[in-house]
Amino acid sequence: MQTSAVEPWELYEGLKNKFLFNNDINSIHILLSLYDLEKNISNIYPQYICTKNIENKIKKLLRDRDNPRAIARSITNVIREDIDRIELCFYIEGYKYGFYNNKWINVLEELALKYFDLDILYDKRYLFHFNYANNEINKVRNEIKEEIDINESVRNEYKHLIKIFAEKVIHSKLKYIDNYVDKQLKLVFNPDELNIKEESICLTQNELEKIYDVLVRELIKNLMNIFKGSCWYALNDRVLKRYPY
Repeated sequence: MQTSAVEPWELYEGLKNKFLFNNDINSIHILLSLYDLEKNISNIYPQYICTKNIENKIKKLLRDRDNPRAIARSITNVIREDIDRIELCFYIEGYKYGFYNNKWINVLEELALKYFDLDILYDKRYLFHFNYANNEINKVRNEIKEEIDINESVRNEYKHLIKIFAEKVIHSKLKYIDNYVDKQLKLVFNPDELNIKEESICLTQNELEKIYDVLVRELIKNLMNIFKGSCWYALNDRVLKRYPY
C-alpha cells in the first residue's frame, strides 16, 4: 500500500514536539538543519532568562510562607531544564520568522545603507542588534514587534504550544513537587532535647494552582518577547549576510 508523503510542516512539528516533550536533542539539530539555520545562528545565543523571572514571581506569590526564596528556588530547579528547552525552541522559531521575512530585511537594509558606508557594512559583525539610541531604528523595531503581536495566527499558535507544554511537562512536576526536591533538614529545639527532622515544601492545592497560573502567564509573556527579540537578531544577521566580511 502506498503511503502518502509527509508534508514539511508535519515533519517540522514532529521534530519540535520530540524535542519539547521527549527531550530529544537530536531533533532540534535536525530541525535547525531543515530550517537551514544551523550555520546562520552565529552572533546571538539564547540567554535563558525565563527561569529567573518565574522564580521571582513564585517568591513574591509565596511571600507569606517561611523562606519563600528557598521554596521558589527549589521549584524552579526542578523545571529549569524544561523551561530552558522551550525557551530555546522559541528563540529558534523567532529567528526563523525573521530570517525569511524579506519585507523587514529590505527595510532594515535601507536603514543600514543610510547609516553606514558600504566598506563599513562589509566589516561589521553586528548591525542594529543592540542599538537602542537611534529613534528611527527603535521605530522599526517596535513596528516589527507590533506586527507579531497583532498576528492572530502566530499569537494563537504559540500560546497554544506553551499551554500544552505546561500541561504535559510541568503540571505533574508541580503537583508532586516533593517527589522531585531534596528534603531539607530542620533543627527543632526544645528544653529537653534537640531534634532533626525532614521538612517538605507541602504546597496547598490553592498555592499549586496559583503557581501554575503564574508560571503559564510568565511563560507566555517571556517567550513571546524572546521570539520577537530573536526575530530582530535574524533580520539584522540577514542584512549583514548580503555584505559578507
